[in-house]
Amino acid sequence: MALSLYVDTARWRAHQKSVIDQFPGLVPVCKGNGYGFGHERLSEEVNRFGTDMLAVGTTYEAARIKDWFGGDLLVLTPFRRGEEPVPLPDRVVRSVSSVDGVHALVGARVVIECMSSMKRHGVLEHELPQLTAAIDNVRLEGFALHLPLDRTDGSDAVEEVIAWMDRLRAARLPLHTMFVSHLRADELARLQQQFPQTRFRARIGTRLWLGDHDSTQYRGAVLDVTRVAKGDRFGYRQQKAASDGWLVVVAGGTSHGVGLEAPKALHGVMPRAKGVARAGLATVNRNLSPFVWAGKQRWFAEPPHMQVSILFIPSDAQEPRVGDELVAHLRHTTTQFDRLVDH
Repeated sequence: MALSLYVDTARWRAHQKSVIDQFPGLVPVCKGNGYGFGHERLSEEVNRFGTDMLAVGTTYEAARIKDWFGGDLLVLTPFRRGEEPVPLPDRVVRSVSSVDGVHALVGARVVIECMSSMKRHGVLEHELPQLTAAIDNVRLEGFALHLPLDRTDGSDAVEEVIAWMDRLRAARLPLHTMFVSHLRADELARLQQQFPQTRFRARIGTRLWLGDHDSTQYRGAVLDVTRVAKGDRFGYRQQKAASDGWLVVVAGGTSHGVGLEAPKALHGVMPRAKGVARAGLATVNRNLSPFVWAGKQRWFAEPPHMQVSILFIPSDAQEPRVGDELVAHLRHTTTQFDRLVDH
């Protein structure tokens, strides 16, 4: 009995192809937990559709994935002096976001990150003259811009890239390749038309792997079902059942990521109101689970355990049976499945 990730493989791969067709030279991203699929599975997919480069999050991820993918590996986390050395092959390309980092990577293959409006990391405009000499001692694979997802000020992503292209050109730095993130296909086409001598390569993860929500589904198997009456005590904390119903033990607990939630940026009155309502219910131990039964998302009977969750199903619903599977609305990037099922 397991928490399973079901993949409509033909549909999932058709979506991959649609993204690849829109972004010539695309660099797939495989980082974190492999967007819920795992590094090995995504490496298999990348090998299947073919690409010369795969982007990963860290040097530790590169060390694992190098045995599954034979092309170039681009590490997205910037190099820092003093970091723990990880043995890596020459086909690994390091991101660098400082002049000091470039000086420290003599002989290495590097992509230099420029500071975008994200203001996360990157070289600044006034540092560009210092790069001219520094890049002589590295193998420069290109420059990169990691752009924000939302532009609440109405600014244009393409104009931001163009501004950096102009700065790099003015500093007489080579513009043969520019890696970009979070651009639409039409925006990338505009840039390619304006700078035909530069190869623009979109680094894409979420849109590539998770862009078709209906191609994947998590399901947790029912392990046990116990009838309870109102007032019966149960669980680790011996709470009382609020009404008659069933305690349903389902595969999927904290080790899978069930019950974990990343903070969200809320916009508008309604999402904020819902957030306040959820917080209020949590203070009286009412927490909605990600599991669905009989068309409704069901409540946790108590906080999820390490490998299972206990749900309360009221008596007016159909009784679940051992072996049934409950659909679970889980976030791919925080979930670890027991098994992946292609169908």
